[in-house]
Amino acid sequence: MKRNLLSAKKMVILSLVLMLALVGFSMGTLPKKLDPIAPDSIYYNGKIITMDSDSSIAEAVAVKDGKIISVGTNKEISKLKGRHTETVNLNNKVMLPGFIDAHSHLPGSGSAKLFQADLQGPPVGTVENVDDLIAALKEEGKSKSEGDWIQGGGYDQTLLAEQRHPTKEDLDRVSTSHPIWIKHANGHMGVANSKALELAGINKDTPDPPGAEIVRDPETGEPTGLLKEPNAMRLVTSLLPPLTQDQKMEAAKKTMDIYTAAGVTTSVIAHGSKQTILDLQNWRTEGILPIRITSMQSGELPTFAQKGGILTGFGNEWLKVGAYGESVYDGSIQGYSGYLKEPYYKFLEGTNYPEDYRGYSNYSKEELFSRVKELYQQGYQIAIHGNGDQAIEDILDAYEAAQKEFGKRDARLRIEHAQMATEDQLRRMKELGVSPSFFVSHTFYWGDQHRDIFMGPGRAANISPLKTATELGIRYSIHLDSPVVPMSPLQAVWSGVNRLTRSGKVLGPDERVDPMTALRAVTIDAAWQNFEEDIKGSIEEGKFADFVMLEKDPLTIDPTKIKDIKVLETIVNGKTVYKSEK
Repeated sequence: MKRNLLSAKKMVILSLVLMLALVGFSMGTLPKKLDPIAPDSIYYNGKIITMDSDSSIAEAVAVKDGKIISVGTNKEISKLKGRHTETVNLNNKVMLPGFIDAHSHLPGSGSAKLFQADLQGPPVGTVENVDDLIAALKEEGKSKSEGDWIQGGGYDQTLLAEQRHPTKEDLDRVSTSHPIWIKHANGHMGVANSKALELAGINKDTPDPPGAEIVRDPETGEPTGLLKEPNAMRLVTSLLPPLTQDQKMEAAKKTMDIYTAAGVTTSVIAHGSKQTILDLQNWRTEGILPIRITSMQSGELPTFAQKGGILTGFGNEWLKVGAYGESVYDGSIQGYSGYLKEPYYKFLEGTNYPEDYRGYSNYSKEELFSRVKELYQQGYQIAIHGNGDQAIEDILDAYEAAQKEFGKRDARLRIEHAQMATEDQLRRMKELGVSPSFFVSHTFYWGDQHRDIFMGPGRAANISPLKTATELGIRYSIHLDSPVVPMSPLQAVWSGVNRLTRSGKVLGPDERVDPMTALRAVTIDAAWQNFEEDIKGSIEEGKFADFVMLEKDPLTIDPTKIKDIKVLETIVNGKTVYKSEK
């Protein structure tokens, strides 16, 4: 009898609790723990460019537990509000899905800012001639102890008044006791002083490494200090003291400041390694990695993966293994190491190339085929660096051979940069299911040089052919390759829309795209390229609440002003990770 009375009391209490819960729910007054349906936050009264398949524009979005639970009008979304829902009035500002950086070298942007002299030319930097470059390196050297390395980055010989690379003799003016290494803006070459060459054992008799070049004085045969492509550069860079764990963490923090201020909520790292994965896990644990990361692995990954069973897609919503890439098949156009079908247009004074020179690949076509077949058979997504049209042709041949041997699947094979892709090659990409990631900002940073020096007017007009790719129905991303150029997805969008060079001239007007198309290339299409279109890249129910708020609308503003639009706030997983001071 006593047990029955206790049970009856429990039933009464439970009924009262349920009744109160129902009343509280109807009035929106439930405690948060008893209010499982109401959103954590509602953003309303804005222009929300959703980037969905219909290019819909909404007014409000509701977020719960880091995900979008509803998108619609102010009236529709306001009905979801609970007692503890935070409401944010966008005041007619613009919201987009967070920008996806499709290809960069994190934490390179932070490392460059913190640990080397800035040798960039205008409008990004202030180095206009060799004397400016030397002055910047001398300033960097003031904090160094005897024998320490002095490093610089971002120089571009085409932006120097002398129109030439610095030489070892130039760098010796900074110091002959400190080894010095400076890296070109394109990342494919650099210059060492005499001390660094001595430490690396590079002299007149040193043979060129495979797929690389030790540039020599045409009269004496002595190395000038300029080393082209990784196999040559590593002779010096392998001697550079590695960053300590504390320095790497400091660089990561600085990079996150730069990326989040630019509206980036996902970054795809090129040239990842086993150490990259370890570093990323450490940074995430330490709380200094507020954005999502996909690492395109390179180097030792096949062995690493075979031992651990790690393939493309392994990881979680914060850290993930992406494509195997980037395997650098050729170099850069402005370094004369991009691999072309036809010879370069002109050669700068001081170069020593034959008239029919077309650049070169960093390894043989046979090795390319072997690598691609092995990775494709294992189930990897593959991403290969290809700038010149001959390099792109070889990569497509390799992809096609792998598909013929092992069957075609939705592998979303990538070509990184794809700068000189021809219309015929784009048609092959469509047929093979290949997705390029275009470095379209080349039209601004090096467009004048491509037109006047490297490619000539005809070929230069067709670099990064976004419009042709769009018309063929190819999904692609656009990227900055930071720290090659500063991280700014809006600048990449601006370049895709305007194709303006540094001198203000339009390079290839027929390859310009509209703002919506360019925005898709840094949001939903970039997500699709990495098999993530179901979880990010657009503002739709069920996806991560990763947003960027802009001061002005890139769809309606004067297109030439898109790059100057201010990022007001960056939100990842429903939480603010950057907010402008204004």
